[in-house]
Amino acid sequence: MAENLIQRLEAAVTRLESFYRGSHSHSQPQAAPLDAASASSEPSIIAFDDLITQYVDKVSDASEKIGGQIKDISIVLKQAFSAQKDLLVKIKQTQKPDAAGMAEFLRPLNEKIGEAVKMTEGPRSDFFNHVRSVAESLTALAWIAYTGKNCGMSMPIAHVEECWQSAEFYSNKVLVEFKNKDPSHVEWAKALKELYVPGLRDYVKSHYPLGPVWSATGATVSAPSKSSGPGAPAAPNPPPASLASSSSSSSSSSRPQQGMSAVFQEISSKPVTAGLKKVTDDMKTKNRTDRAGFVSSGEKEPRKSAPAAAAKVGPPKFELVMGRKWVVENQIGVKDLSIDDCDPRQTVYIFGCKDSVLQIKGKVNNITVDKCTKMGVLFTDVVAAFEIVNCSSLEVQCQGAAPTISIDNTAGVQLYLSKDSLEASITTSKASEVNVMVPPKDPNADMAEHPMPHQYIHTYQDGHFVTTPVSHSGA
Repeated sequence: MAENLIQRLEAAVTRLESFYRGSHSHSQPQAAPLDAASASSEPSIIAFDDLITQYVDKVSDASEKIGGQIKDISIVLKQAFSAQKDLLVKIKQTQKPDAAGMAEFLRPLNEKIGEAVKMTEGPRSDFFNHVRSVAESLTALAWIAYTGKNCGMSMPIAHVEECWQSAEFYSNKVLVEFKNKDPSHVEWAKALKELYVPGLRDYVKSHYPLGPVWSATGATVSAPSKSSGPGAPAAPNPPPASLASSSSSSSSSSRPQQGMSAVFQEISSKPVTAGLKKVTDDMKTKNRTDRAGFVSSGEKEPRKSAPAAAAKVGPPKFELVMGRKWVVENQIGVKDLSIDDCDPRQTVYIFGCKDSVLQIKGKVNNITVDKCTKMGVLFTDVVAAFEIVNCSSLEVQCQGAAPTISIDNTAGVQLYLSKDSLEASITTSKASEVNVMVPPKDPNADMAEHPMPHQYIHTYQDGHFVTTPVSHSGA
């Protein structure tokens, strides 16, 4: 009885072992990478298509109503999002590349971002803030390059939010400028913000909070190899033979030693001073009549150096373009510039001026000062905003009202406000040495000077950061 039971148990164990070996011999191999069709049907890709339909198309529709440069930059925006969708599909078919391979992988997206940045260069247009807000916002698409906490980037969600905060500075300018002028521009600016917050931010939060997931068995991406030509390079010339192993020539065949030994023997066989020219008494400095042994106190003729290459400056302009825009460009050392006949619908654009003074008599819609140095601007009233960008050493006086004054990437501004402009909103970004002069209550007193802070302290308190300006106190 016991023997039969043991035999039955052994037979059962044998069957289990054979079943176990058979199941593992037919186990599934590591998952193969998805093809393009399968990758495009993934939930994350479908959700990105919905993002483009819901938000990107909304920006495009708003730009169609405005046209011109805004439509052009919106086309680049849509192309950049399409390029990111293609990269998200390829990620599911590609192994995680190294740094050089990542740059090559992201090339299509980088080209579109570079195209948008290039549109912000050159003379400032009426829609500069529109273009700049798109160019700044497109850097949010770089979240796709996040590869871990040591990659030098913020995490994807935080990266999107930070990039939009940088772009929102220019988007808010669009809202302020066109709030009471053209609702189409306001609609476009709001659609752009919704694209990133909440649009792209929520998409990344739902599908890629820790960055993209690369394929484990897909294709590899590497930087293109650098080659000088289609053919293989020619082999280099052989190095010269060593002096120690060189053979002696027929003229030196009688020398007892060869190579370096012969060289040292020839050097040591000659006197140390051989070949030196003898210095006579009349050649010594103390005996020369054409040179004094002391430093002369007389004025020395200045050395004429080659003139430095002059900076490229365009022709000066002072004109009204199409009855809507005053253009003041490349004015150098002109102290009596004046715009007398103004209209509240007109704008003033001042570019590339140096050591000049411009007076604007009357109310205009907007005033922009761009890339000017040692420039003085005196204006009466402005409807939308007075803007200073990329300047240094400016003096600005407002004699009337100005609802918004913005200072961006500028060093050295002396701003004089009138009683009517004390309620102006002053916005600064990357600005230093900004002083605001405020009229006193006592008409006989001097104007009060208020420096605008450009250094800040950020402290973490109660779950969030508190920012306070740095105050310097002296004895």
